[in-house]
Amino acid sequence: MATHLKSKSFQKNLLFSVGGIFLLFAVSFSIYQYHREKEFKIDILHSRLQMYNYEMMQTLGREGVLDEQAFSRYVANHHIEGLRVTVVAEDGHVLRDSSEPDVDKLENHRERKEIATAFRDGEGYDIKRMSASMHKTYFYSATRFGDIVVRAAVPYSVELTHSLQADNAYIYFALTLTLLLGLVLYYNTSRIGKHIEYLREFAMKAEKGEELDHELERNMPDDELGDISHTVIVLYWKLRHAEGDKVRLKRQLTQNAAHELKTPAASIHGYLESILENPDMPADKMHHFLERCYAQSERMSKLLLDMATLTKLDESARSEGNIGGRVVASVDVIELIHSVLDEVALDLERLGISPVLCLPERVTVRGDRSILYSIFRNIIDNCISYAVGATRISITCAECEDDGSAKFSHSGYFYEFTISDNGPGVDVEHLPHLFERFYRVDKGRSRKAGGTGLGLAIVKNAVAVHGGKVYAETTPGGGLSIRFTLERSV
Repeated sequence: MATHLKSKSFQKNLLFSVGGIFLLFAVSFSIYQYHREKEFKIDILHSRLQMYNYEMMQTLGREGVLDEQAFSRYVANHHIEGLRVTVVAEDGHVLRDSSEPDVDKLENHRERKEIATAFRDGEGYDIKRMSASMHKTYFYSATRFGDIVVRAAVPYSVELTHSLQADNAYIYFALTLTLLLGLVLYYNTSRIGKHIEYLREFAMKAEKGEELDHELERNMPDDELGDISHTVIVLYWKLRHAEGDKVRLKRQLTQNAAHELKTPAASIHGYLESILENPDMPADKMHHFLERCYAQSERMSKLLLDMATLTKLDESARSEGNIGGRVVASVDVIELIHSVLDEVALDLERLGISPVLCLPERVTVRGDRSILYSIFRNIIDNCISYAVGATRISITCAECEDDGSAKFSHSGYFYEFTISDNGPGVDVEHLPHLFERFYRVDKGRSRKAGGTGLGLAIVKNAVAVHGGKVYAETTPGGGLSIRFTLERSV
C-alpha cells in the first residue's frame, strides 16, 4: 500500500506554535510588568506621604495636631503644592483639615476607604477619588496614631498621573527582543523545514523505487540535522544494496550447490542405469559400479552436511554464555588437536606427511567443542587434500591480546593458532577468496580430491561465532598457512 504523505508545512506549524507561545509569554510578561511597576510607583508616593504623617506627629504630638494654630503653622511651614492634611477621629468625625477651617461642614469620614483601612491595619491609601468638599481628585494616604488618623492627600494632577504611569521603555525592549527572536526562530525553522522537506522527497522517491545513488552526492547543511539526513540516506543506500547483494549471493549459492550436486547425482544415475539395463553384467563390474555409487552418495552426503553446518553457523547468534544455543565451556585444545590427528593418521601416513606441533603445555579456549573440532579438522583435511607433495603440517600457538575489534570477547586475551604446510601453496590473488563458499583455485582438482569447496567457509564462520578472526597467507619457503584466533578461557 502506498504511503500518502501529508502536505502540511512542518515549518509553519513549528513557527506558529513556538512563536505563538513566546508571543503570549511576552504579552503576559509585559502586562504583569506594567502593573507591577505602576504599583511600585504608587507605593513610593504612599511612602512619602506616610513619612509626612509620621514627621507631623513626631513634631507636634497628638495635642499639637489637634491644636488649630500649631496644625496650620506646621502645614504652612512644610508646604507641598496642593497638599491637604486631615485629622479624623475614631468615629469618623473630622477634627482638623488644612483646606477647610470649618470642619463641621465636612461629612463623616469613617467609611472612606483609606480611613477604614488605616483604623484596621494602621495605614491605608486610595487612588483617584473625588473629594466631596473640594471637588478635586486626590491621592489619599492615611496613618493611624492611637485613636486618630492623620491623612495626607495630593491632587491627582496630570503631572502626578504621568509620574505614576509605568515606564514603557521595557515594552519597546520586549517588542524589539520579540522581533529578533522571531527572525532567529524563522531562520531556524526554515532550515528544519528544508531538512524535513528533503527527507519527505527522499521517502517518496524511495517508495516509488527510483534510483537514489545520486542522493549521496547532494550537499547537506553542515549541522546535526544535515548529518542525520545524510546518515539516513547512506543507511538506506547500504540496506538496498545489501539486499541486492544478499539476493545475488543466495542465487549464486543455489547455483553452486546445484552444480556441485549435479555431478555426483549424474554419476549415480548413470551407474544405476547401466546396472538396470544390463542384468547380465559381470558381478565384479556391478560391484564396482555400486562402489562408485556409494562413493558419490558419500560425497553428496558430505556436501549436504557441510551446507547444513554453514546454515547453522550463519544463523547462530552468540550471546552471553552460549554460541548458537550451545553451552560455552573451557575446551582443551591440545587434546582436541591430538584427537583430530589420530583420526587422520592413516591419511597422513599414506601421503608421507608428518605433523609438527609447537604448542604450550596447556591451551584452553572458550567455546563449543564440536564447532572447535570442525575448525581444526577442516583445515587439516584441506592440507591433506590440496597440499600435494607436502611432507609436513605444522601447528603452532601463541598468546595475543584483543585489538578492540572482537565483538564477543570476555577476557580480551586470545590464542593465535597457525596451521601451515610446505606444499605448493596458492597464488597471492587467490588468498582473499579461499574462505568463500565453493571457491576453487583449480576448478577440477577439488572434485577429484573429493572436496566440497565448503571446508574453509565453515572454518571462517566457526571462528567468527567464537569472536575470532581467520586469515590465509603463504608459508615462508612455500606452502599455505591458515592463521586464526580464539579467546582464551579465563
